[in-house]
Amino acid sequence: MAIRHVEPYTDEWLQQPISYVQQVVELLGDEVADWWEGPCDPRDATLRLTDGTALVWDEESGWRLGTFVSGGRGRHTELTGVRYLGHGLLPRPERVPSALQDARAGVGASSAWRPCYRSHRNCRDGFDVALDFYALA
Repeated sequence: MAIRHVEPYTDEWLQQPISYVQQVVELLGDEVADWWEGPCDPRDATLRLTDGTALVWDEESGWRLGTFVSGGRGRHTELTGVRYLGHGLLPRPERVPSALQDARAGVGASSAWRPCYRSHRNCRDGFDVALDFYALA
C-alpha cells in the first residue's frame, strides 16, 4: 500500500479528523450531548457531555476534559479545570472512554499539564497518514 499525504489546508485536510472523532462519539454513546468541529491552527473538535463537561481533541495535545465555558461550531472551546487524558495524540478510539474515566478521577495517565506532541505548523510530519487510518476504518 502506498503512503498518501494530504495537501495541507485543502478541504480534505480540514475534514481529516472527523472520522476519528466520530468513532469516539459512537463509543461514548449517550454521554455525548452534542459535538462539533472547531477551526484549524490547530484543528480541533469538541464533545459536549451530558454532565456539563466537555472533551476537546486537538492535533497538538490530544484529548482534554474540563468544564465547558464557551465555544461553538467553528470556534475554539474554552474549558476550566482541564485534565489531559494522556495515551498520546491519537489514542485508539476504544481507549478514550476508560481514559475519560481516569481523567475524571484524576488518576492513570491523565494530567493537568498540557502535553505538546507536535505543532500544527508541521503540516508534513506524517500525522495526516495516522489520521487517514481512521478515515479508512
